Amino acid sequence: MRIIDQFVRNEEERARANRVEALAARFAERAAAHDKEGSFPFENYADLRNAGYLKLTVPKAYGGDEISLYEMVLLQERLAYGDGSTALGVGWHLGQMLHLRTVKRWPEELFAELCRDTVADGAMINAFASEAGSGSPSRGGKPETTAISADGGWRITGRKTFSTLSPILDRFTVSAYIPEEDTVADFLVRRSEQVTVVETWDTLGMRGTGSHDVVLDGAWTDQRMRLPGKGQDDGGGWLLHIPACYSGIALAARDFALEFARGYRPNHLAGPIAELPAVRQMFGEIEVELRSSRQLLYSAAEHWDLASMGQRPALKPELALAKYVVTNNALRVVDLAMRIVGGASLSRKLPLERYYRDVRAGLHNPPMDSSVLQMLAAEALGEKG
Repeated sequence: MRIIDQFVRNEEERARANRVEALAARFAERAAAHDKEGSFPFENYADLRNAGYLKLTVPKAYGGDEISLYEMVLLQERLAYGDGSTALGVGWHLGQMLHLRTVKRWPEELFAELCRDTVADGAMINAFASEAGSGSPSRGGKPETTAISADGGWRITGRKTFSTLSPILDRFTVSAYIPEEDTVADFLVRRSEQVTVVETWDTLGMRGTGSHDVVLDGAWTDQRMRLPGKGQDDGGGWLLHIPACYSGIALAARDFALEFARGYRPNHLAGPIAELPAVRQMFGEIEVELRSSRQLLYSAAEHWDLASMGQRPALKPELALAKYVVTNNALRVVDLAMRIVGGASLSRKLPLERYYRDVRAGLHNPPMDSSVLQMLAAEALGEKG
């Protein structure tokens, strides 16, 4: 059995996994070109829409598949095996839909409309909250984007950074400060002439996520598009789409190194480099990193699925630990794979150097390492003797 199949539990999951693997193989053929150009893979999202991937976490009541967090992790890992950028991008949509169906934060009418549009037309959603002046919202910064009441709705002005999926979305949520109330709220905004995507995304890794700046110049949204509160606390389980992505990239690097080591035989050796003790040692280290992190990832997802809503907030340390361990282990796996392959791993004709660049982005996805360590420290120090 392949290592990637280790956590497939039944025939239904196997069938879905097989379909996603076919998509991943197709995306892998396009990944190098999109990475080189820094272009957005619109054709990948057309394929995802046609395959029904975008509706996987939509409730069954609205025509979706309503898959579990565990299943989402399983499929996202496979998709990232083919193209990390596409997997991370669509993961924000899948995760948001799972989150919204769980916490029931949106007014039912708005959520139902989004779900039906996702099923019928492939509509997607993401939340744009990061700003140059306030940094990541997970750090607690107040947005400089403002919302002013006008014309039976709101006029929103500001600039959002790291706006993943911005080239393809027709709607998204933004956080904004309301001066007259001295409070911060989230708003659902539709694409309009007052919304401009500024193509700023030219990065080392994850070059195909379309995480450009989005500028809102008095963008109008209806009064009902102001979203109430935060809803119930679900512990943030949906964010496991992030480590699932980096685990998939690490698996791809591992498998490339295995194939290379089995077939490469320098003329001074009697057999392939896979027979060398030093190479086998590094493969052993790769297995330790991958197997331990994947056990933690899938265990955390399963615990979240089985927990009640009241129990899920207590899982935050476990979920955060899964992200921390998986992401850092993935960095180590890709590094070891490159050491095995040697100088050829730096060639742009091979995918390893792209894996190396893409996997580093995980350090800057939430929750960041420092936040995880502070959370775990607080958990330990708060224990009763």
